[in-house]
Amino acid sequence: MLSHVDKKNQPTMVDVGDKVTTFRVACARSVVEAPKEVLDLLDNGEITSKKGPVFSTAIVAGTMAVKRTSELIPFCHPLPIESCKFDISVNERRQIIIECRVSLHHKTGVEMEALTGASVAALTIYDMCKAISHEIRIVETLLVEKRGGKSDFKRS
Repeated sequence: MLSHVDKKNQPTMVDVGDKVTTFRVACARSVVEAPKEVLDLLDNGEITSKKGPVFSTAIVAGTMAVKRTSELIPFCHPLPIESCKFDISVNERRQIIIECRVSLHHKTGVEMEALTGASVAALTIYDMCKAISHEIRIVETLLVEKRGGKSDFKRS
């Protein structure tokens, strides 16, 4: 049975009232492919566009999104986020890798918060660099790991 559908097949928020509070952590990754003219602006781990420092701004936007996930995704619980960390780097294939790690002690997990944070950070990179090129592509967003709650998950 889907967790967001009740016995009458109606959409509903999951009742976490009887769950035990545990430490929960989730990590999500978004991958952005940018053309050479964008990545040529990379200097000392940062891209600076006419709009300002791209990666730093993406981290701020992603953090704001993490904190507002319950306002965007209908059945997400509002959560007291304890930690939200981003790592943005360029790999050997010249892809921009965004990792968002979110954690808290609560009765429900933070997968959606991590996925939302990584996604909005990727969208912010696109927005800040689109004047340079519209060839930027957000090629994937996925859950890398989650711990706490009923089950743990780690992508191999």
